[in-house]
Amino acid sequence: MHELLSPDQLKGRVGKEVHLAGWVHDVRVLGGISFVLLRNSKGIVQIAAPKKSVPREVQEVVADLHQEDVITCTGVVKESKVARNGFEILPEKVTVVARASVPLPLDPRGVTPAALDTRLSWRTLDLRRREGTAVFKIENTLVSAMEAYLRENGFIRVFTPSIIGGTSEGGSEVFKIDYYGRPAFLRQDPQLHRQLTIAGGFDRVYDLGANWRAELSHTPRHISEHRTIAPEMAFIEDESDTMKIEEGMVAASMRAIVEGCVEELGTLGVKLDEPSRPFPVFQFPDVYKLLEGQGRRVPRGEDLDTESQRVLGEYAKKEFGSDFFFLNRFPSKIKPFYVMKVDDDPEWARSVDLVYKGVELSSGGQREHRHERILKQMREKGMDEASLKWFTDPFRYGVPPHGGYSFGIERFAAGLANLSSVKEAALFPRDPERLQP
Repeated sequence: MHELLSPDQLKGRVGKEVHLAGWVHDVRVLGGISFVLLRNSKGIVQIAAPKKSVPREVQEVVADLHQEDVITCTGVVKESKVARNGFEILPEKVTVVARASVPLPLDPRGVTPAALDTRLSWRTLDLRRREGTAVFKIENTLVSAMEAYLRENGFIRVFTPSIIGGTSEGGSEVFKIDYYGRPAFLRQDPQLHRQLTIAGGFDRVYDLGANWRAELSHTPRHISEHRTIAPEMAFIEDESDTMKIEEGMVAASMRAIVEGCVEELGTLGVKLDEPSRPFPVFQFPDVYKLLEGQGRRVPRGEDLDTESQRVLGEYAKKEFGSDFFFLNRFPSKIKPFYVMKVDDDPEWARSVDLVYKGVELSSGGQREHRHERILKQMREKGMDEASLKWFTDPFRYGVPPHGGYSFGIERFAAGLANLSSVKEAALFPRDPERLQP
C-alpha cells in the first residue's frame, strides 16, 4: 500500500525508500531537472527528477504529466535546499493511475481565481484545495470535541426522525414529501422528538444530523440543508442551565481546534484563541435600549434583524472583548408555542439565542412542560391542536422541566474560518438554486 506522508514525516526517512501517492499539484522544468509537486491530504511533497540521475522511463512519464493526474511514486528521500520543507524525493518509478482531462474547469492551486458559484459547481476539484481540506478538518474537530464534552456531561446520543407527520412552525418553510400517499415533511429541527425523548424518561440526550428549511434566502448565512448538534436536558431550573452547557460546549470545541488544528488554521490564515468566559448576556427588553444607544431603533416586541445582531456583535466585542453573546427573554409573541413564557411576566419568553461575530448560531431555551399551558399557547397562536396531538398528548402524563438548543455546525465553522459564505462550510451545499452535485 502506498503511503500518505506529510512533508514533516520525510525528515525521519532520509536515505530510505518510500512509496507515495497523490495528485500532481504542479509540474515545472528548471535547468534539466523536472520538478513534480505531489499533493495529497497530508500536504505537498516535491519530486525532483534530474535527467542524469533517474531512469529514462521515469523521465518519459514525468514529461507527460499534467496537473491533477493521479500518480504513485517510489523513490528515495533526500535533503534539499530548494524544496519548501527541506526534503524531496528522487524517483525510481512513477506510475500514472488516472489521467485528468485538460483544460481543468477549476484550478485547485488557486492560481486562477474562481467565483464561488463556479467552485461549487466543480466541488470535487474545489475540495482539493488545501483551504478546503482545512475547513473540513476544523469542522470535524469541532464536532468531535462537542460530542466529547456532551458525553462527559452525561448526555447520550439519540437518532430522531428526519421525516415527520406534522410541523411546529407552519408549513411555509418546510419541504413537503409524499409518504406512501400521505403528506409528510422533512424536519426543520429535531427538537420535538428530543422533547418526547425527555418525556420518555431520558434526562440528557443530544442529536446530530441534518435539518431542512425551505426558505428562499440568498444570503451568506443560509443554506437549505444544514447540520446541527442539538442537546436536550431534563430537570433544569431555568434557561440559564442550557446556556451554561452551551457555553462549555463551545469553549471545549475551540480549545480542541486551537490545540489540534494549528496547521489548518495557518493554511486559512486564521488566528484563533479560546473564548473569554462567561459570554455576555443581553436580555429583553433591555436589548431595545442598548440598540437605541448604538443608534439603531427596534420597536418593543419586535424581533431583531441581521443588522441589529451585527451592531450587538460590535458592542460585545468593544465592551466585553467577546465574539460571543447570548440573547435571552425574547418577546413571547414571536416565539413558537412550545417555548415557556416567564410566569410573572408573560410578555417575555425563556428563549435564548447564541450569536457569534454578529451571526446567530443557535436557538433554544426552556420548553413549556405543562400540558394545559402548551395547548393554551397553541390556541393563542391559532394553531390546530389536532395536528400536533402526537406531540402534546405525552405531556398529559408528567414531563419534567426541560430545555435545550440546536446549534448550527456549518455557521460556526464558517465563522471560525472567516469564510465569506456558509456554503463553503457545507460539503455539497443545497440552496434554492442548487441541487447538484
